[in-house]
Amino acid sequence: MVIGAAGAAVYALENAGHEKGLNVKEGEARAGAGCRQKQKMTRKQMKKQGKASLKKHYFIFVAACLIAAFLTAEFRSSLNFSSAQTYEQTYEQIGDDLSGGGSYNVKTNMRSIGWADVLRTIAEGDTQMGREMSEQIKENAIEHANSGNPAFGRTRGVFSGIVNQVTSGSIIVTAVAAIASVTGSENAGVMILIVLGALLMFFFWFLVQNTFPVVIRRVFMEGLLYDRVTTQRFVFLLRVKKWMKASWTMFVKYVFYSLWCLTIVGIAVKHYSYYLVPYIVAENPDMTARQAVTLSRRMMKGHKWECFVFEMSFLGWEFLGLLTMGVFNVLFTNPYKTAAFTQYYAAIRAEAKAKGIPGAELLFDRYLYEKPAESLLRERYADVLEVVAHAPEEKNGLTGWRGFLARNFGVLFMRREEEREYERRQAEMVRVYELIDDTQGEAYPVRLYPIPEENRRKLVQSLNYMRHYSVWSLIVIFLGLSFFGWLWEVGMHLVSYGDFVNRGALHGPWLPIYGTGSVLILTLLYRLRRNPALEFTATIVVCGFLEYMTSLVMEIVTGGMKWWDYSGYFLNLNGRICAEGLLVFGIGGLAITYAIAPMADNLVSRVSEKRLKIVCTALLAVFFADAVYSQIHPNAGKGVTDISASFASPHPGTENSPDDAVTVCIQTGSHCRQRSGS
Repeated sequence: MVIGAAGAAVYALENAGHEKGLNVKEGEARAGAGCRQKQKMTRKQMKKQGKASLKKHYFIFVAACLIAAFLTAEFRSSLNFSSAQTYEQTYEQIGDDLSGGGSYNVKTNMRSIGWADVLRTIAEGDTQMGREMSEQIKENAIEHANSGNPAFGRTRGVFSGIVNQVTSGSIIVTAVAAIASVTGSENAGVMILIVLGALLMFFFWFLVQNTFPVVIRRVFMEGLLYDRVTTQRFVFLLRVKKWMKASWTMFVKYVFYSLWCLTIVGIAVKHYSYYLVPYIVAENPDMTARQAVTLSRRMMKGHKWECFVFEMSFLGWEFLGLLTMGVFNVLFTNPYKTAAFTQYYAAIRAEAKAKGIPGAELLFDRYLYEKPAESLLRERYADVLEVVAHAPEEKNGLTGWRGFLARNFGVLFMRREEEREYERRQAEMVRVYELIDDTQGEAYPVRLYPIPEENRRKLVQSLNYMRHYSVWSLIVIFLGLSFFGWLWEVGMHLVSYGDFVNRGALHGPWLPIYGTGSVLILTLLYRLRRNPALEFTATIVVCGFLEYMTSLVMEIVTGGMKWWDYSGYFLNLNGRICAEGLLVFGIGGLAITYAIAPMADNLVSRVSEKRLKIVCTALLAVFFADAVYSQIHPNAGKGVTDISASFASPHPGTENSPDDAVTVCIQTGSHCRQRSGS
């Protein structure tokens, strides 16, 4: 009785109001059913087309499915290879660790180390026990890191703090204590934390996990016909401002299916009835939830068994994935299956259009399935074609060594009027660069989509990141960012220790490693600017090499004196570089390349060249004088070269014990290294 009532209620919800907005008369639907349609592709043909689509877009398709697996939106079983231990095994081993009989080597799944145990203990009302358990797990991890590879230090830096807080569960203890200090009750703190955690998990599921299947389908659908699909298509729903509406539609679909699961038959039947909802929303996210669900149900009428058989035809590939613990699924099966079912949706869609199924007219994105006429592209992309037709020549009108520097490093020695005109044309090229493939029919024509996508902001359009920098602009950028680096480090030391210290080897207000890195990024990586991912990776490599070699050379030249030491940071190399710093360099490099340097160059271009040369020459003279003087009398002393890398003691209050702490002291003058206990 209850199950039957649930099924009847869901059926009523599905059909209530579905006629609203469809604007299709039943007579027109019956007439459309007799329309002649193209012969439907067989399973073999759809798989063949799916393989061809996967071959064209292999990396972006695999990346899309892999992201979905990490987000647990889909394909979650494909990541089995990443967990070598079960949660039960992890829990038992943590118990052994805490009792002193373990090996402290539970290191395969970060979420299983500490989180569940600490939260369970706190939820049982023993906050103090949870705090002690958290501290013990953290101390064990630090002790294990100190006795192992020094590259995985756990005592200094932001990364180390984050890793320690997360893996030990101490972040939970801190949150409970903070809430309890406000409410005056630890039980209330635990309850509030649980409620907040549940709300955060729900919003993450609703906005990300629940919606990401639509994002994936959109990427795969654009790959059906076109040769190029960019990573920008992952934010398609944001560009058309329909992410929230798509999330709601997928949520309604989830609720309907969950209710139907109360009826035994509904588990299988409604799985296939609602199978096309993510595809429908990916094509038209402006549909209401009921329209999308109802349309999927109508389109799948008579195709459920067919869809089931199509799914079963991939069992062989799934078995290979099982044998490889999910690796084969990640690299092939998941994107292949999704590409094949995208072809299947296209076939069902064509049939629905031909039969005149009510609601099928809302599937209005025709250019996912047919390329637009050249005349239409010329009309809608007239401004882009105009820019392309008058594109500046690659050689920039420069020859010899000047042309070589301009083409390969983006450097100009003088800014004549012809170079200024070239820069203006190239700025326009940057603005329309992402639309060039649309005009050639190689990528989906975003301007032909019925829902207009949000245009790029004017500020972004004005930043021509492919510009050529004059020597004087590079000098301004070098000096400016050297000064910024000095302000950054002096400010950080002031906040951390409460006293002003002139950081760096020079006596003036500049740290040339920041300016040098910025200039190298702008020149050596000039040809990579069109690819932000490559630019980011190359920036990390260049800045890492620069920082490591600068540290090594300065230490050799000064007889062992150090100005920085990353020993104890998580993922460091000989204390000269660390992952935390390189990540900051990578992000900062992108900011410099695509925003800071172009804006600085815009400001420099407003200054008369004569005045600019005078100011730059004067500042360079002062800088080089400081560099020469500092070579003889380097800036050293407290807060500059008296670096102390203290590995946190597993037992607070015993930092001077030779068994519990290792302290490296670099002292100016004697240049001695003192290690306690050695």
